[in-house]
Amino acid sequence: MREPIIRNGDGRKDEPAGEPAPARDDVVEEHLRPRRLSEVIGQGAVARRLAITLEAARKRGEPLPHILFDGPPGLGKTTFATVLHNELGVELSITSGAALDKKMDVMPFLTNAAERSILFIDEIHRLPRAVEEFIYPVMEDFRVDVVLGEGMAARTLNLPLKKFTIIGATTRSGMLSSPLRERFGLHEHLEFYDPEELIRIVTINAAKIRATIDPEAAWELATRSRGTPRIANARLRWARDYSLARADGAITRAVARDALEMQEIDSEGLDKQDRRYLETLIRVFSGGPTGVEALAATMNVAVDTLRDEVEPYLLRREYVVRTPRGRQATRAAYQHLRLPEPIIRPEPDPNDPQGRLFD
Repeated sequence: MREPIIRNGDGRKDEPAGEPAPARDDVVEEHLRPRRLSEVIGQGAVARRLAITLEAARKRGEPLPHILFDGPPGLGKTTFATVLHNELGVELSITSGAALDKKMDVMPFLTNAAERSILFIDEIHRLPRAVEEFIYPVMEDFRVDVVLGEGMAARTLNLPLKKFTIIGATTRSGMLSSPLRERFGLHEHLEFYDPEELIRIVTINAAKIRATIDPEAAWELATRSRGTPRIANARLRWARDYSLARADGAITRAVARDALEMQEIDSEGLDKQDRRYLETLIRVFSGGPTGVEALAATMNVAVDTLRDEVEPYLLRREYVVRTPRGRQATRAAYQHLRLPEPIIRPEPDPNDPQGRLFD
């Protein structure tokens, strides 16, 4: 089997993945991602289905079916693509939907694709409609339809392609058109991770970056990582740096807490921006309901930042709810910020004449 090779967006080849990497910190940190399906922690149901698909593809000698991964950022969509590429020992090309502005931008990836190779398109929902329709025959029949000439003299040239796999990743599957979504043979949704799974990830990756960590410290980092491995790895790197600068290099629970406190990350994983959102909603808008545009204007933050970065975790932890009239803080938000809950007075009965008189 050939050593797997990764092609960058400009078509250049990186070094073969099988070659030993030099023992430098920056190189070690690049390999925090698992390389084999058996090394993946979490997403158990997804991993089991992919294992069956892999085994069937090997026995048939065919490429994998086109796969679509969707879910919030940092849950492993890119990791699964690289794992599949390592398992098959084929080439992997990586690009993003935003980088493919026109048809000619995607042509090099299609014509250079090797047999059974993988083309990974991140944020595939950002593909322009013209490019999206251009790859329909690629995904179905492995051919490219090129129009030569104009007007009455125009003719269509069908260029056959080698059979390869397109893996798409998206954080907004609802923005994908139905024709594109239906052309993927597998559609896998990635869920947030349990604290136990994140503890295992933190412990394993601490060894990869040559950091000593206590089980209690791993628990502290994992429970404040929003159920997201990418955030857990970022917390781990920061705790490692903090322990080297302020302690003896070992990450204990006390060191982990001090490091996270310096980053203003509380016990529930909320950062300064999250708490500011809740405080603005409660103090300025009396807990809501209010629109996200009003919140963004008051906080002097872009609306997309609140929708994409702040609100998802607050909604998942039930600190905020969305109502037809806007965002509203829940009892849990008041309790977390240690603020007194508002007194909710019952609405007067419109059929009570005495109540209307006092009103």
